[in-house]
Amino acid sequence: MFSYSICGIDCTACRFAAEKGCRGCQAVQGKVFWGECELYRCNAEKQQAHCGKCAQFPCAKLQEWASSENPERIENLQKLG
Repeated sequence: MFSYSICGIDCTACRFAAEKGCRGCQAVQGKVFWGECELYRCNAEKQQAHCGKCAQFPCAKLQEWASSENPERIENLQKLG
């Protein structure tokens, strides 16, 4: 079973679940172990389920985050549609 973050990370495969005890952005409403997630906040403000639902998908911020870590997140969001 897959559990995706707002930005398309597969939380079941994410190393931070074990390393940092991260429960995923949806469980903690964007207040993750490293601070407040701006992608979560953006989706909450737009009242959408995830970045894949956005009219600007994939936006520059999502592309920036995907290029630095978890590049599969954009593909995951495309699958979620």
